[in-house]
This record gives sequence, structure tokens and C-alpha cells, in this order.
Amino acid sequence: MTQVDILILSNGPGEVTTWVHPVVRALRQKFGDDRNQVRISVVLSPCSNASGKEAAIALSYPEVDRVQGAEYFWQFLLWGKTFDNWDWRSSGVVVFLGGDQIFPVVIGKKLGYRTVVYAEWSARWHKWIDRFGVMKPKVAAVVSQKYAHKFTVVGDLMLEAGESLDSNSPSAITPSLKTELIGLLPGSKAAKLAQGVPLCLAIAEYVHAKRPQTKFVIPVAPTLDLQTLASFADPQRNSIAEIFGFSGADLILPQDSRDKASLKTATGLTVELCQENPAYHLLSQCCICLTTVGANTAELGALAVPMIVLLPTQQLDAMRSWDGLPGLLANLPGVGTAFANTINWVFLTFVRRKGLLAWPNIWAQEEIVPEIMGEVQPPAIGEMVLDFLAHPEKLDDIGAKLRNTRGESGAAQKIAQIVGEEIREIRK
Repeated sequence: MTQVDILILSNGPGEVTTWVHPVVRALRQKFGDDRNQVRISVVLSPCSNASGKEAAIALSYPEVDRVQGAEYFWQFLLWGKTFDNWDWRSSGVVVFLGGDQIFPVVIGKKLGYRTVVYAEWSARWHKWIDRFGVMKPKVAAVVSQKYAHKFTVVGDLMLEAGESLDSNSPSAITPSLKTELIGLLPGSKAAKLAQGVPLCLAIAEYVHAKRPQTKFVIPVAPTLDLQTLASFADPQRNSIAEIFGFSGADLILPQDSRDKASLKTATGLTVELCQENPAYHLLSQCCICLTTVGANTAELGALAVPMIVLLPTQQLDAMRSWDGLPGLLANLPGVGTAFANTINWVFLTFVRRKGLLAWPNIWAQEEIVPEIMGEVQPPAIGEMVLDFLAHPEKLDDIGAKLRNTRGESGAAQKIAQIVGEEIREIRK
């Protein structure tokens, strides 16, 4: 059997957790755990949304053998050498799971490897990429017939969250048995956390004051430590908290292994902090979640968990969480603030009119889950939450619509199948 290297190219926290994880798991299921035969490496490229912990997260996956962080990417792209001077086997496949689609073209040529690209919305470099796994048929529909044989519809990798949840698990309880648990997902990057943490906690306080039986939990992003999260709940360290009328919260660390960390607000509300990752079983028990835009909305949609998507705009300069060139410009030293304000103004003026920013709404091309953008205040959102809790049939309707938008499943397994086909090509 020919020894093979599989090189995964990825970038941001969303891609590493929702794309890389299910794909490397599917690859090991297909090829086995013998690293002498199949070795899996991950190389990260720069991303404006990166936290700096993506390499550690990727390395924590038992299916992965080695990881190189984004800070060393450009020397690898230009010269084909990693920081630790990795050896490469003579045969291999480059699998693109985030970044710029030109990267697998260049790296594949340098290493002499076959190339497989996962494409959500558009596929490029058809002539030089060997295979494409695309999210939906329309991605392949615009491709020249000359390259049509390279395309396979695999479905949406974001939906692997739903696939990984065992419906027979004790945690996967039916809606009628759900406790009144509300999930708070304020984000993982400082740009979102600065507004998201005090806003979500202030809403929780408002709801709990009128409906004391409600419980709240924050699934902590794997890129975030508890002390950093708690700093955004401290008005002395996060002045934006005052805008939402939030008085602050203290971090309560567990006294023994049976307890969990929590945030205790000035009103006495305790919000549990869950560090399990992924937190799919926990999220599946939530009757509703409050979340920012991003990969969170895809995971909640895949789990059919109703949500309210919050896009507060009180601090435009704080909203630097943009992908691609806009994000890089908005985070430039010195001039980044001007770019951030300009980009956000354009977004609010033009993109806002179109709506559909949450992934489930994009999939369905209609607003299934509410998207609340503007100068959001806790009482208004709190009343929305209270209305949903008082009318569970509305939540059931959203959940049913979310289940209908899941689309084709099993994307990770289909990508692994494509990689297997490319390896067979190598061995011919």
C-alpha cells in the first residue's frame, strides 16, 4: 500500500471547528488509524477572524498528526517549507477547507499532490484543481462542461453538527420534555464579545426577572478562556456594557470537579459556562438561543434549535468581525478604525435592506429566524424572548422550518470518498 499524506488547508475558527473536525474524522473512519500508511497534516492560513488558538484546536483532534499555525503560512506557500521542516511523502492529496482557493493550486503543484476543494458558493481555478466537492448543485451549474466531471455535490459541511447528534442520546430530548433553558452565544472574537456579552447577559436578567424558572447557559467557544470571557462582563474593563445598562458579572470558578464555572450578575442571576466542545447535546436542550451571526447560526440551524440573531450597531468600530479583505482593512493599525466605520456604514445602508444574514435564512432564502439589527436594547429583545416562551407553538414552527432547510447530509463522508478516489488515481 502506497504511503500517503493528506494535507488539510484551512484558516478561521469556524472552519477549523465545523469543517476540519468532521472531515478529519471521516478520513480516519475511511482510511484507518495507521499513520504509517495515511498521515493527516493541517496547515492554517491567515484569517481576520482568527483568535490565534486555531492551531491548538486542530492539534487537539486525535485524527490529526501535525499542525502548522497561520504565522508561518506565507513561507510555506512561497517556498514549500514548513517552519519545522516537515517531510512529505511522494504521494498525497491537498484538501481545501478554508482560505483562498488559489492556495491548493500553488501548494499542490509544489508538493506534486492531487487537489480537492470544498466550495460553498463558488468554485475557482477549474483547470488546475483535480476535484471539487460543492455544497449545492447551483455551484456546479455555472461551470463549463469541459470541467463538469470534476464536480460532486456533497452537501453542507455546516450540517455535520446535526448529523453528529445521536437522536438516541439521553441529551437529545424531545421538545415536550425540554426544560426552559436558554443558550447565550455572544461570539468568540473581541469585536463581537464586547457587545455580545453584556447585551446577552442584560437580556437574560430581564427575562429572568419576569420568568424566574428560566435557566441560562453560555457554551464557551473553544478559542476562548473563561477569564477573557468574564472581562467583557466587567464594565470597568468593557465600557460598552454601560450602553446596554448592564451592571456587570463576576466569574465564579468551581470548587470541585462536580461543579461548573459560571457568571453571576449584579442582580444575582447565575449563568452557567459550558466548556464542552462541541456543545451539541447541550444546545439541543435549549428552547431558544440568542446568538451573533456566523458559524453559530449554522450549527443551531442544523440542530433545529430556534434562535434570535442579534446584530447590535451601537459601536460600529467594535464590529471588526469581517471576512476577507474588509476584515483585514478594518483591523489595520492606525487606519483600521476609519475602514471599520466605513465598511459598517456601507453594510448597514445597503446590505441590511436585503437581510438574510443568518445561515438558516440564507439556506431557505427567507427569514426563518429573527435577525435584529440596529441599536438593540435588552428590554425589547427580552420581550421577544418572553413572547416565544409564552407561545411555544411559535418555537415549534421555527424548529420545523429549520429541519426542512437542512438539505443534503453526509458532506464529510462524501469528501472523504472523493479523497479516496484521488488516492486510487495516485496508485494507478
